[in-house]
Amino acid sequence: MNVLPKGVRHIPGHLDRDAQIALLDSIRAVVAEAPLYSPEMPRTGKKLSVRMTNCGSLGWVSDRAGYRYQPTHPVTGRPWPAMPSSLLALWEEVSAYDHPPEACLVNFYAETAKMGLHQDRDEKDLAAPVVSISLGDDCLFRIGETTRGGRTTSLRLRSGDVVILGGEGRLCHHGVDRIYPATSTLLKNGGRINLTLRRVTVPG
Repeated sequence: MNVLPKGVRHIPGHLDRDAQIALLDSIRAVVAEAPLYSPEMPRTGKKLSVRMTNCGSLGWVSDRAGYRYQPTHPVTGRPWPAMPSSLLALWEEVSAYDHPPEACLVNFYAETAKMGLHQDRDEKDLAAPVVSISLGDDCLFRIGETTRGGRTTSLRLRSGDVVILGGEGRLCHHGVDRIYPATSTLLKNGGRINLTLRRVTVPG
């Protein structure tokens, strides 16, 4: 049994198949309005292996200028689409936080995509948790401590799983080591979608 850091919760199968399909339909509508694009690493301009977009009043972007939140899509220049009501309801259900999320980062992982260990620390409100939802193929998720180089734990995330990083675990390093192709039939052409709900600004 994997022992997760304090403040980190894994809820396997939180969304059943019907809920996953309904959420996927909502995300397809988001992508139709705010297309997936390939973000770049700060300074080097190297493209990340994931493609991404956002919904909500703010969206997280990465390019040569750095990491930041902004109200518009970096390619189209248009405001991000509204966040689906199902995501707002999920946040209310699991976040234990009184204020709504402002950003939902949508990451699409193809078969070979990965995400190195990192912290979600570009938000001003670190009292709010990060809520992560998995859709599609399984992945090997790795989570460490708040300091780089500490102990890490790996677990397999499946479609419908939810992970919450809050409290002492809010700034734990985490990443995706690999995708397990053809482990889900949710996405017609395979791959994994990860949704991360975030509160960016301090309420009030």
